[in-house]
Amino acid sequence: MSLLASLFSRQPAPLLGLDIGTSSIKMVELGQGKPNEWVLQKCAIEPLDHGWIVDGTIENFDEVLGAVKRLLKKTGTKTKNVAMALPPSTVITKKMIVPAGLSDQELEAQVEAEANQYIPFALEEASLDFCVVGPAANSQGDVEVLIAATRKEKVDDRMALADAAGLKLTVMDVESYAGRMALSRLIQQLPNQGENTTVALFEIGSQATSMQVLRDDKVLYDREQPFGSAQLLKLIVRQYGLTMEEAVIKRRNADLPDDYATSVLDPFVTNVSNEIGRALQFFFTSTQHSSVDYIMLSGEAGIFGGLSKAVTAQTTFPCAVINPFEAMQIDERVREKKLRMEAPSYMTACGLAMRRFQK
Repeated sequence: MSLLASLFSRQPAPLLGLDIGTSSIKMVELGQGKPNEWVLQKCAIEPLDHGWIVDGTIENFDEVLGAVKRLLKKTGTKTKNVAMALPPSTVITKKMIVPAGLSDQELEAQVEAEANQYIPFALEEASLDFCVVGPAANSQGDVEVLIAATRKEKVDDRMALADAAGLKLTVMDVESYAGRMALSRLIQQLPNQGENTTVALFEIGSQATSMQVLRDDKVLYDREQPFGSAQLLKLIVRQYGLTMEEAVIKRRNADLPDDYATSVLDPFVTNVSNEIGRALQFFFTSTQHSSVDYIMLSGEAGIFGGLSKAVTAQTTFPCAVINPFEAMQIDERVREKKLRMEAPSYMTACGLAMRRFQK
């Protein structure tokens, strides 16, 4: 199983995008009518209990497997090929410049030598992969190679989960890469197809938020920020004297006291918008850039009412919670009202499902 297979694999056969998060699993299956005419065929979310997934590691295999099987039953999919992803915090990536024209064996030897210098664990314990990105920008006769490495057990966990669910893991990706895949389609819908446009994407997860700044298909900045929706749950626990499990259920069912919005949610939204503002300022001070054209929010951003307005007020830049299925055809079996509420959470799963049609 190749860690970066998603960057260059061809997936003409049906493919499920399965995003295993800390608080839920999201599944997406896409089709295409005409070229670049996307069809959302199936999607579903299955919640996970607190502690089943910790720092990207499957801690309660049987319960997570049960959730995957419920998703498959819920959607009725017959597709067996699946794409999954690892959190950026579990994957080490590095670019290196090598002479063009190396044989596969020579390239592999150079990659392993380079990896030995920066991977903080033995190569025998690593799942290591690489791909040639293209000609090196400032070095004639050389090519740029992207290396990715993670601990084998991280890949093995997901492969075992797929096998136990009757699926075949054909693509292993990195969550931030999959998010970029989905985002690139949305950027093309901006004025001038997004050319010369700087976009900051904040994909809000349970424990952390992925921040990426892109311009003309190039990644200017890529960081994981230490804030997420789990902080909201902690505030609910503290405010109402609940256990974490009770807080998860009550928030999921919108069964919270009348003062929840003013006492808990609004202060939390203000805090998140401040964190986003600080993250952008760090980007500005550490690069030559001083502004962005758009801020886009995805992941669990959809559950925080008023967040996009708060971010615009904090940063002065236009901000919106995005729908990765924007301008797609929606299969009649998909419940559109429910989809509109949940759409931002499907960003990574959508990007994984798009790997089916990657050229």
